[in-house]
Amino acid sequence: MNWQDKGFLISKNKYNENSIIAEFFTEKRGKVSGVIFGATSKKIKNYLLVGNNFHINFNSKNENKLGYFKLEINNLNTPLFLDDKKKLSCVVYTMNLIKLLTVENQENINIFFSIKLFFKNLYGNEWLKNFLLWELDFFKNIGYDINFKDYVTLKTVNGDQKYVVKSNNAEKIIPSFLVEKKNEPTNDNELLLGLKIVGDYLDKTILKPNNISFPVSRSDFLNNIQ
Repeated sequence: MNWQDKGFLISKNKYNENSIIAEFFTEKRGKVSGVIFGATSKKIKNYLLVGNNFHINFNSKNENKLGYFKLEINNLNTPLFLDDKKKLSCVVYTMNLIKLLTVENQENINIFFSIKLFFKNLYGNEWLKNFLLWELDFFKNIGYDINFKDYVTLKTVNGDQKYVVKSNNAEKIIPSFLVEKKNEPTNDNELLLGLKIVGDYLDKTILKPNNISFPVSRSDFLNNIQ
């Protein structure tokens, strides 16, 4: 079986002394895995960072055997953020999230193009807000949509209008930018609250019901933001 496609590197693990097993999220085939021979050579190892985009040639003797990739670099995405711990940890977490929550060999063109949008958003001043909205859209693309408008009530809290939701007989404030997506966060505390709320939704609604552990990469990302 032979094919060509474009894809983002989402994970890599050592296979033997000179090779790795890599996973890509591709335009036409979704998540695919295979071996990259000679991955430790100077010629290609500097390009093999999760998040980078490649032109992929895949070869396999049959569908039941692990195939192998030959690669050409299309876009260097991740190296542009190597000096920014916050954005780099966001890239690592996002690629890990895609690895965890997508299905092998199942096309999802929306996710492929959303990865392009993810990297585009990292260049903006409002990248963290846009990332949280991106994360919620990613959940929607895999079948876990949430509209905070359906759960909140607008109330006056300490003289200000706030969106609140009842949880375990208590009321929790939901940042307005998660409800009215055109709104902007008023301060960094709202962004941190948004990160926690979206993380709780991920854990309780998606991960735990599917017996998936909460990714350490998201905790690392949150630690870098704080």
